Amino acid sequence: MTEATFKLNNGVEIPEMGIGTFRMSVDDAEQAVVDALEDNYRLIDTANGYMNETGVGRGIKRSGVNRNDIFLSSKLWPTVYKDDDAVDNTLKRLGTDYVDLMFLHQPAGDYLAGYRQLEKAYKDGKIKAIGISNFQGEKLQEILDNAEIKPQVIQSEAHPYFTEAAVREILKPFGTRLMAWYPLGHGDKSLINQPVFTELAKKYNKSNAQIILRWHTQMGFIVIPGSTNPDHIKDNHNIFDFTLTDADMAEIAKVNNGKRYYTPNAEAEERYATMELDFSSEK
Repeated sequence: MTEATFKLNNGVEIPEMGIGTFRMSVDDAEQAVVDALEDNYRLIDTANGYMNETGVGRGIKRSGVNRNDIFLSSKLWPTVYKDDDAVDNTLKRLGTDYVDLMFLHQPAGDYLAGYRQLEKAYKDGKIKAIGISNFQGEKLQEILDNAEIKPQVIQSEAHPYFTEAAVREILKPFGTRLMAWYPLGHGDKSLINQPVFTELAKKYNKSNAQIILRWHTQMGFIVIPGSTNPDHIKDNHNIFDFTLTDADMAEIAKVNNGKRYYTPNAEAEERYATMELDFSSEK
């Protein structure tokens, strides 16, 4: 069995699994991208705010993999939502003339202006799909009410403890797909070592983490675990040679307790709205 893709609401195909580059330095991101592409990953996720887009771009070039065979996603930071050149500057840092998916990173600042930027870039062919990240409640509804082009993807915290059910229900009529960050519960051992995962790991001769990552894809989530360890990168992707049964999935559902590891709040969003990024540090 090989990795499949999900079809987004505009017909674009996205790999079920990719590598995330959150909290990686420029050099670490470059090497992680090279390692991931060597292990047949084809989805790479980064962001303005990660300050490593240049490294991701270099990694793609070093890999020798054709750019058209890679699904690349990035995110605009709130302080550039109103900048007419925000998308173009992101493309320059990545060393590409388009990205496959671009998100608004946070529900902060002038996100309606930011969304209009993404819609324009989409029409101009600079991005192939539009995403929003960390939106919920009234701000999510405001985006939906004002969007000419409904979002193809929402990136949000999701794992067996927390499946972002309320947001997914709101987005269901639009066919918006969820991309999960903190897919292993921010490395929480109490989650990873839940008995159900230990039992299923023995059943399928996999690790607990591999069981959880496979659960994500069978939930219909795009999943982007991050690692700079080549062995972990390889192991994370080795989940497509088995399928969890409906009974397995039902047992996993029982661990859902609503626990999340990041709780969005107005104070943080206000801080993001004024947090300028110094891209000169990306060498």
